[in-house]
Amino acid sequence: MDQKLVALCGDALEELPKIPDKSVRLVVTDPPYNLNKDYGNNLDRLEFTEYLDFSRKWLREAYRVLTDDGTIYVFMGVKYISYIYTILEQELGMYFNSWITWYYTQGIGKTKGFSPRHDDILMFTKHPKKFVFNLDDVRIPQKFYRSVNNMRGANPGNVWEFSHMHYCNKNRQKHPTQKPEGLYERMILSSSNEGDTVLDPFVGSGTMLRVCQQTNRSGIGIDINPEYIQMVHERLAAPFTGFDSIDERMKRVPNDLNDSAIRLEYIQNHIKWFLHHHPDAIGNFVEEVKSKYGDKLFESGQYAFIEQMKAEHCPEK
Repeated sequence: MDQKLVALCGDALEELPKIPDKSVRLVVTDPPYNLNKDYGNNLDRLEFTEYLDFSRKWLREAYRVLTDDGTIYVFMGVKYISYIYTILEQELGMYFNSWITWYYTQGIGKTKGFSPRHDDILMFTKHPKKFVFNLDDVRIPQKFYRSVNNMRGANPGNVWEFSHMHYCNKNRQKHPTQKPEGLYERMILSSSNEGDTVLDPFVGSGTMLRVCQQTNRSGIGIDINPEYIQMVHERLAAPFTGFDSIDERMKRVPNDLNDSAIRLEYIQNHIKWFLHHHPDAIGNFVEEVKSKYGDKLFESGQYAFIEQMKAEHCPEK
């Protein structure tokens, strides 16, 4: 596959018009929230009407470059999200699909009022029915094995729990609003196919391009800060050891896997289905299998196989 990963340094309103019509399958972006954040060479501080005009302009360009079956995901803070929704639906004629809540366990502390613990993501499509959505690629493991269940997994729902990018995270970049790769992994896998082009007009630390790199998509990222573009190039050149975040449900082992043949087949498939981009989570998954099914693994002669599988996926450092 001819994969292209492009990081452009420039103003999104100047660079977006250079992208051909209907050439992008998916837009995933975390634009400025207009909350006075310091982005190095620019401040996220516009008057109310100026910010809406800015948003309207880049969203129109995003709509133009999307294919007819394309999708857009937009992160947005509570102050402006209703206005972004209105622009997408009423002005651009896009179709609302999902209002996703990203829940995280730590954030800003408040002493008067309740501390915020979530961000929101709007998902809109260009066509009401004809759009890419690969549910099998983003399912989560079932809680119980049942013959009537789809053991490929369940729909993850619209509330996603991923840890914030804490400063102790080894992949943390010098960017004030870096998002977890697990969030982008889910959006990119579900709403694009291998070989498709994904666009982020506010690429920041380069999370979108890093996920595209590892999922066989092409990507175009734009940012006005040259230091961030350099950061993106360094990030793309770094060795890959797994995405920096994971939905903890991806590691859970279904209960009631009592049939030995089904159990062995499922364990092998679990790694392929759910942990393909998370090799650092495989060890914990195997230990959970051993904890939950230890006696049954011995009785069926599968324990040695499980140990061998762990050694193959989790070599000693």
